[in-house]
Amino acid sequence: MHLSEQKKTLAEAAGEIQQLLKQLEKTNPIATEAEKVAYVNDETTRSFKRRVVGALQAGSEAAIEEFLGNPYVNVGKAIVKGWMKPE
Repeated sequence: MHLSEQKKTLAEAAGEIQQLLKQLEKTNPIATEAEKVAYVNDETTRSFKRRVVGALQAGSEAAIEEFLGNPYVNVGKAIVKGWMKPE
């Protein structure tokens, strides 16, 4: 995966994760980090998760931070790190 492809994949993933977290905030504004992680896991496909993990492994953790706005950095990192662990 080329750097530009990797950045595009991570940017799209970060946008989708942010959108899902914003949707959850509307229905559950006091959701815990664990609830946020579970929600995003339930709402995303295995294919999406594999793409994000592949792009992140090709780059660095700092790359995803570049695309996630501050309120979503920690939960976004927790979500993606969870996807990187073998099931």
